[in-house]
Amino acid sequence: MRMTRRDFVKWASASAAALGAARLTKLEEALASSTSPPVIWLQGSACTGCTISLLNVTDPATIDTVLTNTISLKYHPNLTTSSGDLAVGGIVDAKSTYNGQFILCVEGGIPTGAGGRCCVIGERNGADWTMLDAVNELGPKAKHVIAVGSCAAWGGVVKPDLYAGVQTVDQVLEGKTQNTVVNLPACPAHPTAVVGTLVTLLTSPGSLKLNPSGQPLAYYGGRIHSSCPRKGQAKAEFGVQGCYMMVGCRGPSTTINCPSMQWNNKKNWCVASNVGCIGCAAPSFPTTPLLKY
Repeated sequence: MRMTRRDFVKWASASAAALGAARLTKLEEALASSTSPPVIWLQGSACTGCTISLLNVTDPATIDTVLTNTISLKYHPNLTTSSGDLAVGGIVDAKSTYNGQFILCVEGGIPTGAGGRCCVIGERNGADWTMLDAVNELGPKAKHVIAVGSCAAWGGVVKPDLYAGVQTVDQVLEGKTQNTVVNLPACPAHPTAVVGTLVTLLTSPGSLKLNPSGQPLAYYGGRIHSSCPRKGQAKAEFGVQGCYMMVGCRGPSTTINCPSMQWNNKKNWCVASNVGCIGCAAPSFPTTPLLKY
């Protein structure tokens, strides 16, 4: 049978769509886990780095195990297979279905300038539904709110802007939430801290202990310099074994457990690579001050 180029393209497209649909169905099954409360994940003014970090989690489990067995992820802009009206409708439906019994994760800062139109999630009721709209609508209804990464927690690299008016989750939701906003700063957020905090909130929320800045003590127990294995060593230049406190290391002013958690499945972390801490989890990042003792 002779097949024209046009027929071939149509046949190939249909086959690809069928194969893709099978994969998407599998993913949707994972994201539709029956665990309660479910998680809604929004992205504002950010680089998606925290999501990439999340996908590389290995402790307490890998991301496929987390999505299949632990966390019911009802919406994530990069992982949810739906888009457009269907995706926005899914967020709204989840809010209504699980009213007061869902966890809201916010990645990135929240633009408030120009009516929030610097960051539009989609269209709702014939108008733009902005990140600001979504956070204001979902935040007060959520059982828990998590600010994922330094942009969401402190403003991060997006906070100096003048036009977009980026604010933190705390600033937007001040006085509106059921509980304290849980801040998980770092650039990107550490995957162990993100998944570990979610698991704690799902299984025993009362056991989540926070410091005065809303950070879980399990992952933000003290300043990096206090537990750095190089504390007390001879002062050194970058690239040479030793303490970098006097040559720009921000460890003395940054609260996070990098020396024990490390990164990339506990393979390494900044100071162990013979460079200083850049203070990415500090409220003043990216202009974290240098503290000298």
